[in-house]
Amino acid sequence: MSTMTTLPVLLIIAHQGFQPTEYAEPKRLLEETGIKVVTASNKPGIATTQDGKIKVDVKNVTTDKINPKDYSGIFIVGGPGAMENLDNQTTYKLLQEAAKEKIPFGSICISTRILAKAGVIEGKDVTGWNNDDELDDILKKHGANYIKEKCVVDHDGKIVTAVDPSAAQEFGKKIIEIIKK
Repeated sequence: MSTMTTLPVLLIIAHQGFQPTEYAEPKRLLEETGIKVVTASNKPGIATTQDGKIKVDVKNVTTDKINPKDYSGIFIVGGPGAMENLDNQTTYKLLQEAAKEKIPFGSICISTRILAKAGVIEGKDVTGWNNDDELDDILKKHGANYIKEKCVVDHDGKIVTAVDPSAAQEFGKKIIEIIKK
């Protein structure tokens, strides 16, 4: 197996309340393919899921210290803590810089709302969690096109979005496909 020289992929999780399947499945697939994964959060230290079963040591990789150019892709994991912990100017700035540098990025589940608020998906086709029936209005407000029929949406090989934990494996596979281009 040849070693890849690809920059690592950054997975961003909420320090508290990230969705474990949306994190673990893409991470496993990326690492099995030989792609290094770096996990970041809004705070240093141990990050926990809503059910407390998985703990991730995020060391000192916090969203305010990330240079997007150090990564081949930046993807935000969902979960009940995503909006409370990651829906902020620090995350928006990171996503805006990634978009400016043409670094692939994306989100799964509720975190697509963060992409919308960051202003990085205007005119793009995306999907995400919509159990509260608010996603369509949020995306329209920010000029994005909500694709309801697909679990994972790849826009121009640069932006990947997925609906929820059931799409975590497909989300991971799509990230790999984009990173390897």
